[in-house]
Amino acid sequence: MTNSRIVHHPILGRLQERGKIHFTFDDNEYIGYEGETIAAAMLANGERVLRSHEESGNLRGFYCNIGHCMECRVTVGNQKTVRACLSLIEEGMIVNSGKKLPTPFKKGETL
Repeated sequence: MTNSRIVHHPILGRLQERGKIHFTFDDNEYIGYEGETIAAAMLANGERVLRSHEESGNLRGFYCNIGHCMECRVTVGNQKTVRACLSLIEEGMIVNSGKKLPTPFKKGETL
């Protein structure tokens, strides 16, 4: 799918000259291109949701896309809390959405 990508970028060059990279996100196969972050590849493939909020379960996606806010946390292989906006895709990479984790204590609770 190239309709959501810039096909001639002044720095990255022409899309057709960049190598395709195959990766999975939540067991679905996607194609990205050399030099793309996980976030860029997911956006170009039409994906907007990367995880669920730990407390509310609300769906979360991209916010700042510069590594500051931590909204794009995903799991890559066995490594949790990887920022999708800072991590380049690699061939065969297995990415999973940030699953909702239980919060052990809530404000006002005592042991």
